Amino acid sequence: MRKPVHRLPLGRRSFLRLTAASALAAPLTGPARAADADVDVIVIGAGMAGLTAARSLSDLGYEVLVLEAAERIGGRLSTDQSLGAPFELGAGWIHGPDGNPVSALVSAAGGETFVTEDDSLLVISGDGVRQKDGLIESREADLKALYERIDETLDADQPLKSAIQRLAPEALDDPVMTWMMSAYTEFDAGGPLDQLSAYYFDEDQAFPGADVIVSNGYDRILPPLAADLDIRLGHPVTEISYERGDGATVTANGREFEADFVICTAPLGVLQAGDIDFDPPLPKAYRNAIGRIGMGNVTKLALKFEQPFWPVGTQYFGLTGTEIGRWASILNYRTFSDQNILVGFCVGAYAPRAEAMSDADMVGDAMQALRSMFGASAPDPVAALATRWSQNRWSRGAYSFARTGSTPADFELLAEPVAGTLLLAGEHTLFDSHATVHGAHLSGLAAARRIDEDLA
Repeated sequence: MRKPVHRLPLGRRSFLRLTAASALAAPLTGPARAADADVDVIVIGAGMAGLTAARSLSDLGYEVLVLEAAERIGGRLSTDQSLGAPFELGAGWIHGPDGNPVSALVSAAGGETFVTEDDSLLVISGDGVRQKDGLIESREADLKALYERIDETLDADQPLKSAIQRLAPEALDDPVMTWMMSAYTEFDAGGPLDQLSAYYFDEDQAFPGADVIVSNGYDRILPPLAADLDIRLGHPVTEISYERGDGATVTANGREFEADFVICTAPLGVLQAGDIDFDPPLPKAYRNAIGRIGMGNVTKLALKFEQPFWPVGTQYFGLTGTEIGRWASILNYRTFSDQNILVGFCVGAYAPRAEAMSDADMVGDAMQALRSMFGASAPDPVAALATRWSQNRWSRGAYSFARTGSTPADFELLAEPVAGTLLLAGEHTLFDSHATVHGAHLSGLAAARRIDEDLA
């Protein structure tokens, strides 16, 4: 028996439920009717946050319906196996595996993890000259000291790039320093230097331990979360109509679904685009927070080759002396796979430029970078896969970041219930863990707990 939800006095939604009772008994494939489903909780989105919330509530006995816009579950966690090894189109790492709840999910699902050693790094200039390890270590110390000076001297929020220009303008002319600002900072934070908040770009928290990948596929954690849930794929939500104390009506594919509570896990980019209408509109404070937080982007390109032309024992490669954000990091699969695959990452302002390219042009751009590093004789790839999260209408970006003018309170506000009926969840609602899979997971747990302990 599912846990009963405390019903409030008869209102508009309750009246519609009663008058449509006979129609509600009809199958979903039947003619249009007042509502296609009436459940305790509707979860919008079958990504990590949505699946976690739905799993938690279902296990507690709630009747839950999940509406997913795409034709698959997972959201920004998606694994492609077509190259002979898992290529993570979206989330790729467990950031800080020690004590991280995602580590437990991966282990339970038979996941195999591999530490991608950050120190296993070869940085090469655009003319093919290897940068000495001592120089890299020195510049890393310089960058750390610069960021500490920014923390100590900043008296008003501003773009990180502006703060750097004020304190160390010469750093922006140093090819190794600018590469680090891209490969380390823009990649980790998710936004370009001229948009990142100098106050908050690096103020999030992390679990301990070196980052790991799931070498046999990150997406294996999804089926256990989704097991036996009522998930409707291909159901993009266009409107959420909610009332205090009288539930909500969600419109998807021209049909109406009713529930006592709604958890909307649509990504920040979707909320910013206004793809979902809220009736009444979200409170002004929520709308302002949504507008202030940044939605970042990271572009990935997987290239598979017949034979390696790079040092197969090195984990990462970096290219200096090129446009900031352009193929900032390159991940070598040969350290954990027998497949000759390199994955390049474009970040910051260069990511949307890369995504505007055709597949052929993106591959050509990446190969130009690789040949400048490893020699003109580097062969063309035999296969390639590219990501374009900013162009994906169901995500409109990769993950959130602290944009200039935003604060941690903006993220945290979004997790607060609206009218006791509507909740938002997702990595963008938890500042300390934003931009991570575990952040999405924790936000889903928090939303489910809020309904069960405070609202139901």
